[in-house]
Amino acid sequence: MKTQLARLARSLCLAFALGAGGVATAASGDAAEGSLPAQELTPRTLYHFLLAEIAGARGQIGLSAQLYLDLARSTRDPRIARRATEIAMYSRNLVMARGAAEIWTEVAPDSEEARRVLAGLSGAGRAEDINLEAIQFQLARVLAQSNGRLAQNLLGLGHALARVPDKQAVRGIVARLTEPYLEVPEAHIARAQAAQAVEDRMGALAAVDRALELRTGWEPAVLLKVQILQQAGAHTEALRVLESESARAPASRSLRLAKARALVSAQRFAEARAAFKQLLDASPQDPELLYAVGLLSMQLEEPAPAELHFARALAAGHPQPDLIRLHLGQIAADRGEGENARKWFSEIESEGLRPEAEIRSAQSLASEGRIDEARALLQGETGDPDLARRYLLTETQILRDAERPAEALALLDAALLETPEDTGLLYEAAMLAERLDRMDLLESRLRRVLELQPDHAHALNALGYSLADRGLRLEEAEELIARAHALLPEDPFILDSLGWVRFRRGDQAGALEHLERAYGMRKDAEIAAHLGEVLWSLGRRDEARRIFAEALAAHPENRLLTDTGRRLGIQ
Repeated sequence: MKTQLARLARSLCLAFALGAGGVATAASGDAAEGSLPAQELTPRTLYHFLLAEIAGARGQIGLSAQLYLDLARSTRDPRIARRATEIAMYSRNLVMARGAAEIWTEVAPDSEEARRVLAGLSGAGRAEDINLEAIQFQLARVLAQSNGRLAQNLLGLGHALARVPDKQAVRGIVARLTEPYLEVPEAHIARAQAAQAVEDRMGALAAVDRALELRTGWEPAVLLKVQILQQAGAHTEALRVLESESARAPASRSLRLAKARALVSAQRFAEARAAFKQLLDASPQDPELLYAVGLLSMQLEEPAPAELHFARALAAGHPQPDLIRLHLGQIAADRGEGENARKWFSEIESEGLRPEAEIRSAQSLASEGRIDEARALLQGETGDPDLARRYLLTETQILRDAERPAEALALLDAALLETPEDTGLLYEAAMLAERLDRMDLLESRLRRVLELQPDHAHALNALGYSLADRGLRLEEAEELIARAHALLPEDPFILDSLGWVRFRRGDQAGALEHLERAYGMRKDAEIAAHLGEVLWSLGRRDEARRIFAEALAAHPENRLLTDTGRRLGIQ
């Protein structure tokens, strides 16, 4: 212990740059703090310093901060005040940090950093404690005394005001602070960020455009403009900006990377992959680029290049190796290589991904007909009710796919004894009742879901479709489906139901309109069966045959599709 204390004492002596008489003879490395006070290393000062350092070393950060704040008050030394501020901020004691920062600015009035930190801390804490006038005054002084750092300080306004909860007030402060500097492009970026925080995208774009008028092709402004456009859903315009700027500066990696990401946002996946590949040509071992190309190859349903790029990303040290192992396992599972898939899944150690790995391992076993092994993998104690529910739903899905719906329903019924108002479990139980042709149970479960959650669109749709498909209470069925459609107007399955109930009610033209739209959105086997039947009934036999042929090629085992084709005499 004595040796440790001696080392600490020597470090303090060096920090104070003491001369023979105990008076400071050297200035701090922070020139902005100017001349430092002549500081005598008294026994009391040394004692408090040692206590503060030992407390910090033992993890007692709050005590360390308090001791340093006491030292700052007694010594009025900017180095100690700065240290007190940093430790208090680390301990998240914002009141103590503000007190230390106030001392720091008082004893080092020329320090830009001290003023900037104090301004930021003035916006911290409870809303009622925030002094907006004090914040504005501090920041105005920082900007006025920038000494060649004006651009950097303007860009730092957003960060300094980040803790102020009233974003409209922040916008007003930024507008006033930047008023004297409107010929500096960074001032307009500060204004754009403040406008963005209050979701005034037009104002934000206008500010960014002004910055670009002052500095043509300035990349930070270009990238901010793209971000604002994307947040507004204007993906085509964001791409147009990036294409124009990339053509102007073809060597800019930042612009090319932003363009590649913008293509992903616009769901132009093939072009996005090509853009990422171009970036990869220049940095062939970049793990993030390798991962991006792998993900896009999966999206384009090209597992071989996806697997290659994932493996390379893993070897290159990607920061999320378990996520890559999950993808590699899924690729193997989709190829029917169950053992290889489960090997990848077993290597996943991440707590967040481990449950997903176990679920996919169980699904892999089930696909090989090893149902009992799959179920056993999902039946252990988890200690987490949400995770246990996920495992339960996976197990019921496995039993459903194995044509064992009665066992799956029994599992859900047992779970509903514990959580009778779980709308998700009630809905799944209703779907299993439908498989068992238990219309009474299906309706009672869905009615209960709608009592608990009247705007449950899928329950409304399921009940309406089940009635319509059986030719029961067709007016009520259409009303239920119409309510679901109002909630989710772009859902292709609800559009399918709406088309089907119209067909059941004799409105073939209305049915065709909804079914064609649904099939255009999703090439689902059951939507194809309904559309094909409506076309057949309208005498458009060639079109009906084409729809059935196309759907059967993609879904040869679908029972509704094959049964409908046989009933109509299409096959």
